[in-house]
Order: sequence, then C-alpha cells, then structure tokens
Amino acid sequence: MTPDEWQAHVTRAAALEIGKWLEARGRLHQPIASLTLGDLEAMAVSAISRWIVMQSEKLQRAGWPPEEPTVTLLLG
Repeated sequence: MTPDEWQAHVTRAAALEIGKWLEARGRLHQPIASLTLGDLEAMAVSAISRWIVMQSEKLQRAGWPPEEPTVTLLLG
C-alpha cells in the first residue's frame, strides 16, 4: 500500500469511528453547529485512537520490534 493509499485508508477508518460516535450519541437530526467543544473533543479522541491502533498494527505487520522508540511512543 502506498503512503497515499494508507492515508486514505486511515482517513476513512477515522471517519467511520466519528460516525459511530455520532450514532451512539444520538440526536443525529440536530445540525453539526449544535455540537459542543466536548463533542468535538470526543470525536477527535475517537479518530486519533483509531489511527494509533491502525498504525501500531501496521508497524507490527512490518516486523518493527516492540522496543523500537516509535512503537513505544504509539503504544505507551
């Protein structure tokens, strides 16, 4: 997968996570402008969390050792 394809894949996955969060929140009939800062932060956390999971899985598949600083940074 090229870097552009990977970015598109991760972007779609993050968008799906945001969609799941919005559906779980309910009130889908309300306009986006009604979202609070807390709502926006929760969506961002959801999307970022999904990116971290996907990136760590990609690194594992590529054979990066768990003690590698990049892997440690992603996984804590």
